[in-house]
Amino acid sequence: MTRLLGTLLLAMALPASAHHGWSEYEQDKPLTLNGKVVGSGYEHPHGFIRLETPGKTWVVVLAPPSRMQARGLPPEAIKPGAQVSVVAYANRSKAEEARAERITADGKTVELR
Repeated sequence: MTRLLGTLLLAMALPASAHHGWSEYEQDKPLTLNGKVVGSGYEHPHGFIRLETPGKTWVVVLAPPSRMQARGLPPEAIKPGAQVSVVAYANRSKAEEARAERITADGKTVELR
């Protein structure tokens, strides 16, 4: 019985450890990224955009779709071709990735955190 309980607890903990948090990002060094969306996903667990900025294309991790929708950021606002501005933090180990704190799209600023 104890072995079964231990296995169940471990199985429940694995999804939580697979979810990446804010500790992977340089939270003390905010970036303001302005550019054109060249790809996007409004999907779980987090939405994302591929943002073409001068000199670099970033993969910007956004909030979960339910949060984006509730705060007024519909999928159409981040479709390819959209011009956006993002306040984000670079990933500590993935040079092309950042996580968004807020995004301005279609003239509206949305807090994502």
